[in-house]
Amino acid sequence: MGRLLKRGRLFCAAIRDGMCYTLIMLVSYKPRLYLETTIFNFYSYGKAMQKQQDTQALFERIDAGEYQVCTSKYAVDELENDRPERYEKMYALVRSYDMVEIPRSDQADRLADIYMARGIIPKKYPDDACQIALAAVMGLDCVVSWNMGHIVKTKAMIGTGLINKREGYAQVCLATPREILEYDTRAD
Repeated sequence: MGRLLKRGRLFCAAIRDGMCYTLIMLVSYKPRLYLETTIFNFYSYGKAMQKQQDTQALFERIDAGEYQVCTSKYAVDELENDRPERYEKMYALVRSYDMVEIPRSDQADRLADIYMARGIIPKKYPDDACQIALAAVMGLDCVVSWNMGHIVKTKAMIGTGLINKREGYAQVCLATPREILEYDTRAD
């Protein structure tokens, strides 16, 4: 048998008498997060203080390089519906964190239509369905949202996951900033 020695981010496995070594470099994986519209709202305008603090803490971890983040044209279009001064402040987050702004997608629109047809996301919220679908189509890990009415809820998690699998996409995590913060991605 061998033994495992931790050397920073390298692990050396000595096999049998130490004649054969296997080096494995652990690559630090950065979860790929999709930031949904409510995240930008709560960063500056959160009515619930804890949600605002959690959102700001998430952005601190983003700034520290712990996550890859993006948003989309769907989210930006929703932000544009707000007052101009609020839109500018919220969109400044996209620019200052160098977020990729993913364009609208026919594949995402089709997947979102399935979510709505099955009653997973209400038909009156097509942009929300499209944001989840776009994250699935792009192979992202998680949609981060404070919308617990029809995004971060069990029905949406299970329903979109089943549809995604049937349509050839992976399940996408749906979580609040608090849930992301509680899952420690930092290595020991």
